[in-house]
Amino acid sequence: MPPPLIAVFAKAPRPGFVKTRLGLDPALAAALHEVFVRDTLMLAQAASPRVQLHTDVETEAWQDLTSIPRRLQVPGDLGERMYAVLALATPAAPVLIIGADAPSLPHAHLAQLISTPGDVVLGPADDGGYWAILARRADAAMFVGVEWSTARALDQTLAAAHAAGLSTGTGPSWYDVDEPRSLRKLMGRPLLQRPHTRDFLTRHPIEVHLS
Repeated sequence: MPPPLIAVFAKAPRPGFVKTRLGLDPALAAALHEVFVRDTLMLAQAASPRVQLHTDVETEAWQDLTSIPRRLQVPGDLGERMYAVLALATPAAPVLIIGADAPSLPHAHLAQLISTPGDVVLGPADDGGYWAILARRADAAMFVGVEWSTARALDQTLAAAHAAGLSTGTGPSWYDVDEPRSLRKLMGRPLLQRPHTRDFLTRHPIEVHLS
């Protein structure tokens, strides 16, 4: 099975625009997001020789990563932005989109998702969304009716893909770091293979407040 093109979707690390639900100082949250993206790119590069960084706006962040091509996401909602990339997929050249919200994702989870059969394969997140989506075939209707950033996004995407005539599969579950409880979970786990996040949390001790 050929390795996929992996597109890492990431927001620019602008204070007040990223990781706002963590309850951190906006500049600290943006800096944490910046290292999440670095570790996600490392994870992607370990899984495939073809990796791209797709940002929401132009940014000077990550300019030192000169070996990774950069793209701007197209305008629209998340489904429209993802479909613009997944539409390039074929069985011989699959495309995988991974977000930067799961910096502690095990390498084995990503490898298992890549090897899972199906036209569309999702990596379920604990919050009802998904940490990645892989396509070997795509259809413009595959995201119709999906309510983004809700606990229904995974199930609705699977249903929309089926309705579009696509076969589906799911990989292993993991968790996104997008609220204080999941940040505390991240901080309580070993991060030996996530050097940027590990070093950042070592240099910047964070006090997590749970409501």
